[in-house]
Amino acid sequence: MKQKNSTQKRKDIIALIMLLVIVVLCNFIGSFVFKRFDLTSEKRYTLSESTKKMLQSLNDVVYIKVYLQGDFNPSFTRLKNETKEILDEFRAYSNHNLEYELINPLENPNKNETDKIEKQLYDKGIMPEQIVDRSTNKISETLIWPGAIVTYKGKESVWQIYKRQLGFEIEQSINNSVQELEYGLMNAIKKTMIEKKPEVLFIEGHSELDTISGADFMRSLTEYYNVSRVNINHKLYALKGADAIVIAQPDSVFDEKDKFIIDQFIMNGGKALWLVEPVYVNRDTLTTRGYSLGFTNPLNIEDMLFKYGVRLNPLLVQDLQCAQVPVNVGFKQGQPDFKPFPWVYYPLLLPSASHPIVKNLDLIRTEYIGTLDTVFAKDVTKTILLQTSRYTKTLPTPVRINAAQVRLKPQESQYNNSFQNVACLLEGSFESNYKNRLTTAIREDSAIGFIEKSKPTKMIVVADGDIAKSEFNRANGMIYPVGFDRYSNQQFANKTFLLNCMNYLLGGEELLQLRAREIKLRLLDKKKISTQASKWKFINVGLPFLLIILFGTIQYYIRKKRYSN
Repeated sequence: MKQKNSTQKRKDIIALIMLLVIVVLCNFIGSFVFKRFDLTSEKRYTLSESTKKMLQSLNDVVYIKVYLQGDFNPSFTRLKNETKEILDEFRAYSNHNLEYELINPLENPNKNETDKIEKQLYDKGIMPEQIVDRSTNKISETLIWPGAIVTYKGKESVWQIYKRQLGFEIEQSINNSVQELEYGLMNAIKKTMIEKKPEVLFIEGHSELDTISGADFMRSLTEYYNVSRVNINHKLYALKGADAIVIAQPDSVFDEKDKFIIDQFIMNGGKALWLVEPVYVNRDTLTTRGYSLGFTNPLNIEDMLFKYGVRLNPLLVQDLQCAQVPVNVGFKQGQPDFKPFPWVYYPLLLPSASHPIVKNLDLIRTEYIGTLDTVFAKDVTKTILLQTSRYTKTLPTPVRINAAQVRLKPQESQYNNSFQNVACLLEGSFESNYKNRLTTAIREDSAIGFIEKSKPTKMIVVADGDIAKSEFNRANGMIYPVGFDRYSNQQFANKTFLLNCMNYLLGGEELLQLRAREIKLRLLDKKKISTQASKWKFINVGLPFLLIILFGTIQYYIRKKRYSN
C-alpha cells in the first residue's frame, strides 16, 4: 500500500512539472508570436486590416486622454467599457506606441478648476452630454464630456466618442456610437498623421455660396485638406494641382469655356462634389410679400451631369418629415408671439442606405430641394445616397409658394411620391461632355490636351445647395455651424454627410468602410425592466443560488449513502 502511494505521488509530481514546462513554453512562444482570439459572433473586437496596418506604421507614441470616466448610468457604462476595449485592441497592435488615460473632468472638488477644464474641453471641440439616471427612485442629472484628445508628434485632434442623434433613443445612439468606435479613433489618429493635405477648390464666379455662407463647411474641410476658392474665368490651368472641386449652390449660367475646363479636370481624374438646385426660390420675396414662385434654375450644366449619369428634375419637393419654422401667431404684451410650425418645403432626410458615406447618419436638413434620377452612362456605377421620406409630394415648376400654407393641415393622401432621389454617387470612367463636339484642331491642340474618356474617378451630385449653407446672425455677427437650426437649437448631420462625401472622394474608402460594420448590442426591454424587475432579478440571482444549494444537498446524500455502506 505504501509503495502504491509513493508511485502515485511520483506520477503527480511529474505531471505538475510537465504542466509547468508547458505553461512556460507557451509563454515563451507567445512572446514572439502575437495572436488574439475574438469569439463574438459579429467579430466586435477584430480590427480591420487597414487599422492594423496604420497602427504598425506608428513610429512615435500616440497619447490619448479619454474624458469618459466616472459613475454613469448602465448605458454610458457600456459605452465606457466598449471604449476601453477598443483602446486595448489598438494598443495591442501598435507595438507599444499607443497609450491612453481615463480622466474624470468633474472629480476636482474645486469648482473654478472644474469650470476651467470644461471650458478647455469645449474650446477644443468636445461636446458635453446631459445624462439622466432613473435607475433609482431619485432622478439624477449629470453633465459628462464623452470625448478624447489624441496627440501624436505634437499634433492634436478631437475624438467625439458619443454623439446624440435626433430621432433615436439614447440606447440606439449609444449602439451607433459603439459601432463607430474604431472609425472614430482611427480617423482621429489619421488627422494627426497627415503631412501633405490634398487640395480642394471651391468654384466661384457663378453666384455660388459666398465666404460667409460657406465658411463653416470650408473651415471643417481644413482639418483634412488645403482649401481655397478659385474663379475659373476661362483659364485652362485654373484647376491645375487640385484634387477635388466643390460647386456649391450656383444660381447663374456656366459658359461653355468654364464647363470645358471642369469637364477636362474630371477627365484627368479630378473629383467633384456638385451641390446644385434644380429649382430657384426667391426667399426675400417670400419673407417680405408672403408668397414667391419656384422656377426652373437653368445653369447650363444639366447636359454635363446627364452625360455623366444623372438627370436633375425641375421638381420642388414637399415632405411631411420636415423642419419647423417660427410663425408669429399674435402678440403678447406688445411683443410678437412666435410658434413653431412644420414647413413641408424643408425636408428632413433620414439616410437608410448602407453605404459608408451615410451609414448611421442622423437627420439631414434641406431647403427647397429638387430631385434627380440616374441615366445610362457606360462604365459608371451609380449609388443613391439620400432619399426623401415615404410621405413626399413633388410639384412641377413653376410653382407658387405661399407662406400662409404653414398654417394649413396637409392632406396626407396627396403625399404619395415616396422616396424621391436627392443625392447620388457616381464612380467609374466618364465620357467627356465634349466628345465629338470639338473640331479636330481643338482636339489635337497640345496646349489643351483634350481627353475623351476619364481615368477612373468619382463625383457626388446633390439636388440641394442649402445642405452646405451656414446661417448668419446679423445682430451679433455669428456664423452658425452647417446644419444647425437656430430656431430649434438642433444640430443636424449636414456637416458629417459633407465631410464623409469629401473623404470618400479623396481616398478615404477604407476609413469609411469601418462605419458599415454592424455591432449588435442586445439591449434590454425597457417595458419588461419596469414591470418584471423582481422576476428577472430572482431568475438571474436567486435561482442560480437555489440550484447550487439543491445540487449540494443531493451530492451530500449521495456521498453519505455511498460511504455509509
